[in-house]
Amino acid sequence: MMNYKNILKYLLLVSVMLTTSFNINAQTVASTEDFKVKGFHLDLRIQVMTPEALKTLADELSEMGINTLVMEWEGTYPYDKHAVISNKYSYTPQEVKDFIAHCDSLGIKVIPLQQSLGHVEYILRNSRYNNLKEDRKDISQLCPMEAMESKALFKDLFSDLVKTHNSDYIHIGGDETYLLGHCEKCQLKVKEEGKSKLFVDYMKMITELVIDLGKKPVMWADIILKHPEAAADLPKETIFIDWNYGWRINHFGDIPKLQELGFTFWGAPAIRSHPDNWYVTDWATHFKNQKEFIPYAREAGYEGMVLTSWSTSGVYGFTWDVNYDVVDMVQIRNTYPLSGFRILMASYAEAINLKTPIKPEDFVIEYAKDRFGFNKKDGLKFWNFLLAEPELVSYGKPAKSESVAAVKAKYNVLRDELVKLKPKRHEAEFNQFKLMADLRVHYLDFKAVDIKYNAPDFTRSQAPILLKELDVILEDAKQLDKRFIALNKGFLYDAELEEQNKLRVQAVHTLYDRLAKLK
Repeated sequence: MMNYKNILKYLLLVSVMLTTSFNINAQTVASTEDFKVKGFHLDLRIQVMTPEALKTLADELSEMGINTLVMEWEGTYPYDKHAVISNKYSYTPQEVKDFIAHCDSLGIKVIPLQQSLGHVEYILRNSRYNNLKEDRKDISQLCPMEAMESKALFKDLFSDLVKTHNSDYIHIGGDETYLLGHCEKCQLKVKEEGKSKLFVDYMKMITELVIDLGKKPVMWADIILKHPEAAADLPKETIFIDWNYGWRINHFGDIPKLQELGFTFWGAPAIRSHPDNWYVTDWATHFKNQKEFIPYAREAGYEGMVLTSWSTSGVYGFTWDVNYDVVDMVQIRNTYPLSGFRILMASYAEAINLKTPIKPEDFVIEYAKDRFGFNKKDGLKFWNFLLAEPELVSYGKPAKSESVAAVKAKYNVLRDELVKLKPKRHEAEFNQFKLMADLRVHYLDFKAVDIKYNAPDFTRSQAPILLKELDVILEDAKQLDKRFIALNKGFLYDAELEEQNKLRVQAVHTLYDRLAKLK
């Protein structure tokens, strides 16, 4: 039987539960617990930062209060037994050790991210691993039924990572495994035991490898939330990351059910994700994502947050030889380099320490004041620029506007206001925004020509006119290339800066060559 004091405690608890709001827009949040992990994710699949730039980034993250860095090394890691995986931009073992030691000195723990089922094109492109492919042509995923051979591979890779990383965790990926149940062996298991069991049996083997090395496995949560039936079979040490880039809560599945099983969750908003590319950044969505998701994650009892930053979508195009041997692969989508996104990193750092939702407009105006020396009026102009509609042109028309000209006219109003702003300090950082704006206009100019070329009334006689328009665009591209290199020299490798410039203007050159044949 409850005594008087316990009854009072019970009534107080009930009162708190009834009055606590779980509205993500509430002015206060239910829990004042701090996130144990205040993390940042760095994607090095493309746009590989120099060792010096990595250390500078770590310095800035440390100043912002970040204590964890999740490194998606992919082919930039200097593997030993599987050196074939490492690409031409891979770091030396000493560079990796120096970087991690630098992070340690700043109080930042470095978690390696080693994809172990999906997003493994960089592994399966090498013929050494042909037996592990789920599909001969779509080489994004390993076959979970080839578990013994995969176990040997990842035991080697994890052991290699443990030699250089002293974090308590290894991130094992596990997201977007769209080919689950694709091959004949997998189809048979799905028929007998279900797709959930196919996924969990394989990932259980991967998690046990990590645990055997004295580490805790961290895993993206999307697939286990779609197929939760066998989740209880995974070790309770497994930590799931709920990546939410602005969609409804429980987008992938019922998170509380997995929490009830005893699993720990971290959250993950994003600063570079779809539809971001070279020509648009959806700033408004990213700020809103931080404003809404971070307070929710705190209320939901998530123990950590990791801000993701994707240089590419992780989808690739291939040049094939016979029998689908890979000659080369190239990413489908690029984003602007991380050098242009300090403002979103800073807003995230503030948002994870606030007990109330961050106010993006107020933050940006204050950031513009402290970082660039702007007054409130100019800070508001900067904020309005960031709110520009991230409208891309697909299948010959803008997504929302009537024409490319209309998109450009609306955008140029905001761009012209941005160009007039004169920062008193950190000019190079602000010039990244100006370059982004000009790259967008360059993109729209090209799309206007491409639409004319693909119009039903296009004839050969119009080719010279369009070629002249492309001449202007290509001349403009040369200036943009120079600005891109000047702003990012030392951040990315010189050869990669040249590659990025070449890829960005490739479509223009392709159209130019086709039109030149029609003259």
